[in-house]
Amino acid sequence: MLRDFKEFAMRGNVVDMAVGIIIGAAFGTIIKSLVEDIIMPPIGLLLGDVDFSALYIVLKEGTVAGPYETLKAAQEAGAVTMNYGVFLMTIISFIIVAFSVFLLVRYMNNLKRKEEAPPAEPTTKDCPFCLSVIPIKAVRCAYCTADLKNT
Repeated sequence: MLRDFKEFAMRGNVVDMAVGIIIGAAFGTIIKSLVEDIIMPPIGLLLGDVDFSALYIVLKEGTVAGPYETLKAAQEAGAVTMNYGVFLMTIISFIIVAFSVFLLVRYMNNLKRKEEAPPAEPTTKDCPFCLSVIPIKAVRCAYCTADLKNT
């Protein structure tokens, strides 16, 4: 059983997939920071000094009655909240990641198209009489001397 697992784990696809997952998780962390620390503060400033991570609706008050000054205070009091600001930031993060993946896939497809050379023109053909391989421009078969002008 251990040998089977080792064979499975050492396949090229599994290692490639593991590397992709690790890089994807790191990329997701970078994008989350980009959204929370770079993109949302200026948008919040433009919209009247709004902190999107603090946007929430109290569905049920906790042990300490509201109003709560921050989302953290509401959660510490045990209130049930709908965190639509955090959800909005998550949607923006997803859009950025999806767009980045789209650009990566598009770039990789362009590389594949450039690598794929068109098939070369044939330089030989088969003689219809003796089936020997002869040059494509030949007008007479070198093997059976058949006239190939009209074929």
